[in-house]
Amino acid sequence: MGLEEEIEDLREEIAETPYNKSTEEHVGRLKAKLAEKKEKLENQSSAGGGQGYAVEKTGDATVAFVGFPSVGKSTLLNALTAAESEVGEYEFTTLDVNPGMLQYNGANIQVLDVPGLIEGAASGRGGGQEVLSVVRAADLVVFVLSVFEIDQYDRLKEELYKNKIRLDQEPPSIHISKKGKGGIRVTSSVDQDLSENVIKEVLREQGYVNADVTLREQIDIDRLVDGVMDNREYLPSMVTVNKVDLIEPDYAEKVRDELRDRDIDPDEAVFISAEKEKGLESLKERIWSELGMMRIYMDKPGRGVDYEEPLVVPQGSTIEDACERLGGDLKQRFRFARVSGSSAKHDEQQVGMDHELADEDVLRLIVRK
Repeated sequence: MGLEEEIEDLREEIAETPYNKSTEEHVGRLKAKLAEKKEKLENQSSAGGGQGYAVEKTGDATVAFVGFPSVGKSTLLNALTAAESEVGEYEFTTLDVNPGMLQYNGANIQVLDVPGLIEGAASGRGGGQEVLSVVRAADLVVFVLSVFEIDQYDRLKEELYKNKIRLDQEPPSIHISKKGKGGIRVTSSVDQDLSENVIKEVLREQGYVNADVTLREQIDIDRLVDGVMDNREYLPSMVTVNKVDLIEPDYAEKVRDELRDRDIDPDEAVFISAEKEKGLESLKERIWSELGMMRIYMDKPGRGVDYEEPLVVPQGSTIEDACERLGGDLKQRFRFARVSGSSAKHDEQQVGMDHELADEDVLRLIVRK
């Protein structure tokens, strides 16, 4: 029996097994086995070669447009950037990953128009594995949905989940330390619904014989497997609904209801028409917000404050992070910094490396010559 058949058999057995306290150990073992088999299949596929979608990450952040064929991703990319992604009124126009650069708030945001995903992409259909590998490397996933097919969101999210992409959640707080003897010891800072035997069984299926396991959150089997595998990508996501110029006003409430059915707040979704270039400013603002970036204006010796090309860094960045982003030997030569803006107690406050910056702060570095 090949790996694909084994994976399908495991999926069927998991689906057919009622989940309760008496079966959770068995289900945990099955899910751990399934994760291991899928990993082997993916490694085999990678070793087999074939054309991939190697896209060099550039700019301050990378955004991936994810959607089924013909939802308007290419038109949207062209409208937001200077890219020229081929556009057609038929499916599978985009056969390669097309990058474009969105310039917004002084930041260069790389936008990737990936080939339209289809069901089964995580299993390799339609070059899906290569497409999904590009998505895994992004900083933000933007679901591009047709206003007439909101249900595509369910299948897209499932394909991403199958390919180890976890959206809008933090990695499980699990620490595993291998040791030479003593078996598997489990400690938890919170009460667990899962039994200790289930936790140990999942670890054994992943090859652990002697290990100390520390849990700092209440987890279910899926989160446990994710934490043990430790190769999932945790990415933020947002939803934009395209082609709104083609609907009547009374159809809009039906669309909002369909979004609510999928736990998507309609007020959080961005409604656009890529063809008519409507709603694009709102989309840019939302992308910026979801990426969690901020602008730092550098006060350059002899030249004043550069408000045209700010240093773009993640929210929560410190002076040390800014020095690393600027590169060179700034960290080694650093003496102190002067900061003006909302993070400072007063203009030109003298601060050290650990000072946390805020959006639109003005920063002057004082360094040794």
